[in-house]
Amino acid sequence: MMTDSRENDTSSKHKTSNGSGFIPGDDTWTQWRNVFAILTDRMTDEGKEQFRVARDTRNEAADCKRCEDQRDYLLQFSPVIRFMSDSIRQLGGNLSSHNIYCRRCTSRKAGGFDPDYGILLCANEMKDQSHLEDTLAHEMVHAYDHLRFKVDWSNNLRHAACTEIRASSLSGECRWAREFFRRGQWKLTQQHQECVRRRAILSVRARPGCKDEAHAEKVVNEVWDSCFRDTRPFDEIYR
Repeated sequence: MMTDSRENDTSSKHKTSNGSGFIPGDDTWTQWRNVFAILTDRMTDEGKEQFRVARDTRNEAADCKRCEDQRDYLLQFSPVIRFMSDSIRQLGGNLSSHNIYCRRCTSRKAGGFDPDYGILLCANEMKDQSHLEDTLAHEMVHAYDHLRFKVDWSNNLRHAACTEIRASSLSGECRWAREFFRRGQWKLTQQHQECVRRRAILSVRARPGCKDEAHAEKVVNEVWDSCFRDTRPFDEIYR
């Protein structure tokens, strides 16, 4: 009987953690055990991803509610968001709470733009209202470019590179304070340009038509000068 008991305990433990260090469960004690496993480096990368997914699923309703409240506030009171909304409206588009969606995302991204559906904000990835404002402004630049320049999202990497350069430059996500305090980029000169270039290359690299990082870098370099200088609808880089 003792042998059977030990085998059952071992099997149960293996089933619980699956060798990754992650323990399923929504109670406070289990959550703290998982946090402690991460802090003491006893959880694998797979376990950390399982922990993140479980946390995001558990907090989905609260995350989406907070995202929607912040979205609605920014649409009403944020100068950059209101300006972008007006600029898009002048081109015949309309972005509002009806087509700016807060959802839980399974991939590690902050948001996205689809010409047919609108803007997606990944509620589980938003750190605070400032982060949401930058993300929304970024996607609004894409919406503006789609209406103004007829971007070919599927087949033209140069178009994709140009709108990514503009979105990263104009949204505020590459301003010095965000790079310095949140991303550990501590350069004092050319920081903004390097951030914009880095993020544009990453975005182009993720597209199906891009062969590799060298290809992405080449495409970004080809359009860099004209697209980085183009600050429309702003007179200059606003944030």
